[in-house]
Amino acid sequence: MPTQLQSRAQPPTFGGGTGAHIALEGVSRTYSARNGAEVQALAEVSLRAGAGELLAVVGPSGCGKSTLLELLCRLQSPDRGSISCPPAVLMPQHDLLLPWLSALDNAALALRIAGAKRAQARARAEGLFVELGLAGFQHARPHELSGGMRQRVAFLRTLLSGKPVLCLDEPFGALDAITRAEMQEWLAGTLAGEPRTVVLVTHDVEEAILLADSVVVLSPRPGRVVAQLEVELARPRRRTDGDVIALRERALAILATGSQS
Repeated sequence: MPTQLQSRAQPPTFGGGTGAHIALEGVSRTYSARNGAEVQALAEVSLRAGAGELLAVVGPSGCGKSTLLELLCRLQSPDRGSISCPPAVLMPQHDLLLPWLSALDNAALALRIAGAKRAQARARAEGLFVELGLAGFQHARPHELSGGMRQRVAFLRTLLSGKPVLCLDEPFGALDAITRAEMQEWLAGTLAGEPRTVVLVTHDVEEAILLADSVVVLSPRPGRVVAQLEVELARPRRRTDGDVIALRERALAILATGSQS
């Protein structure tokens, strides 16, 4: 059971277990900016995601979405509240591929860091290159790959970490609209074959509706949960579907007004 926090001096207990179930209860986080000012990123955030679900988090810029992911990945600690989350890995917006390594060795990096020998790590990574649409690009350097290909390599590296929870921070934010739509379909298909619990931060409400099982809407900073919308729509989803459009408009209205009414 998660430990309730009273102050920054008491580090949180991160729960876990065999099921990748995420639960935050009353989580707040304040940090010191470079100018010395205290900035409250999140305030009393409570949310849940079941094992194998994709939870999308949307909200205005600066509302604490990235902070939320870093809390789940244990890169930060909350000031108050409790977090129950199995081990999680963060995929940032920028792919951070190492330019001197091939696509294959970049993908295998998580396994190498975990202690696998190079040949073993490469074999494990190469086995997924075809499945993830990367066949033929094993020996390409990052500068030889398109933006979408680079993101696939970065996602494969994240997947090979073996963590049951994937935290994706605007993974398609730097891509053009056509490539982004292709990558959204690709991610949905990939997760169907390689299921994980996923927390996806995005500024794109439509992307959230297309991919997620539920969508959390945060208020302007400090981020508070305004709504958690269940997306009970069959897959695959199309952006032209009436139900997708209706739910997108509802989420946009909540973002605009800061309430569900």
